[in-house]
Amino acid sequence: MYAHCDIPCGIYDPHEAQIAALTIIRMDQLIAELPRPTPTSKPEEVDAYVAKLARYQLVKEQHAERLKQEIRVIWGDYFTADHAKQHPGIHDLTWKILKQASKARQGTNIADAQELLKQVQEFAEIFWKTKGATSKRQPSLQKPG
Repeated sequence: MYAHCDIPCGIYDPHEAQIAALTIIRMDQLIAELPRPTPTSKPEEVDAYVAKLARYQLVKEQHAERLKQEIRVIWGDYFTADHAKQHPGIHDLTWKILKQASKARQGTNIADAQELLKQVQEFAEIFWKTKGATSKRQPSLQKPG
């Protein structure tokens, strides 16, 4: 967990949640690209498919949980009543993110993962506004593969 320690250190940053959301999208892409075994596939081909699918799903699970943890910590430990007055949608947005992360981890619909990223980006923008900073959305420059 990078958002916070219980000292408290006062270090908060939503970037880990954003990276986790991007990772969930990438795992859905990799799952969609996996060649499916056929009835005539050799046992080792089926085994390779199952192994890759299991690994991709495990990574999705781990990153969805990390994302939820990061969001919960920032929401619960950083945001104040004054922040909530300035950004009255923060509580509802947090609830939506937690629900969407569960939905994205349970399936392989890339649209669900993209919606999660959109919500996390909105959360990050609100976070940075509370610090008096502006943020800019731009596509990830990471190259898949």
